[in-house]
Amino acid sequence: MSNVFLPTYLIGLREGLEATLVVTILVAFLVKTDRRDRLRYVWTGVGVAAALSVGFAAVLQYTSAHLEFERQELFEAVTSILAVAFVTWMIFWMRRAARSISGDLRARLDAAIALGPLAVVVTAFLAVAREGLETALIFFATVQGATSTWSVTAILGGIATSVVLGFLMYRSALRINLTRFFTWTGVLLVLVAAGIFKYGVHDLLEAGVLPGLNNLAFDISGTLPPTTWYAELLRGTLNFTPAPTVLETVAWLAYAIPVLVLFLLPHRARAAAPAPAPAPAPVPTGSDR
Repeated sequence: MSNVFLPTYLIGLREGLEATLVVTILVAFLVKTDRRDRLRYVWTGVGVAAALSVGFAAVLQYTSAHLEFERQELFEAVTSILAVAFVTWMIFWMRRAARSISGDLRARLDAAIALGPLAVVVTAFLAVAREGLETALIFFATVQGATSTWSVTAILGGIATSVVLGFLMYRSALRINLTRFFTWTGVLLVLVAAGIFKYGVHDLLEAGVLPGLNNLAFDISGTLPPTTWYAELLRGTLNFTPAPTVLETVAWLAYAIPVLVLFLLPHRARAAAPAPAPAPAPVPTGSDR
């Protein structure tokens, strides 16, 4: 089984569940407000967003495959760094917006219904397209160099799992502590993103943009043979290699440590309490006049 199965499955599950939650909220709102006739517009928007995401992934793969070596390495480095930026933004945004996303989506859909069918399609499209494009970019950055079809199987399996979970939540047959779920998957994705960032730095070294391709931070190939299953697992999940360069090691640590600390800090969802209003002035009495 490919060494990218676990991180790719996690990406499919995490991103797929976010998209599934969005669709579930939109569908449940229309059903509960007795506006089932608008469901076809929601599904149209979802279908267009899914097609755009698949097309985007195909464009990334095609572009990478038809570049010369140095340009290919540079292209993959840029996509890796962009994927890291999207992952970082996504996990912090979801932590902040998880409590209010349902109300926001219902308000947007309600306003779109008043404008007409096209507005409903656009609302559903925009709500899902962001997740789909992020998934395509992160998927491409994660499976660079993979020669097995397990990576495709993994992301499809993650998405399928998220769809099943979303359906069960919609039918009220399953209740998930979403705060805890997104916290744990967020931690895992930070580690995956650190590996993607390290891979991007390696591509910059290969492209000759950065110096130090042969400057190794350490070499434990004798203790951790690259062909063993546990070495493959570490490389697939954390992009840990037995002989990384100094810049790759610095990049992994410089991303993973501060982002994990910031992500795990207690999040204050409520704003600070307003200062108490000043006491009203006393009403003058007759003796004060």
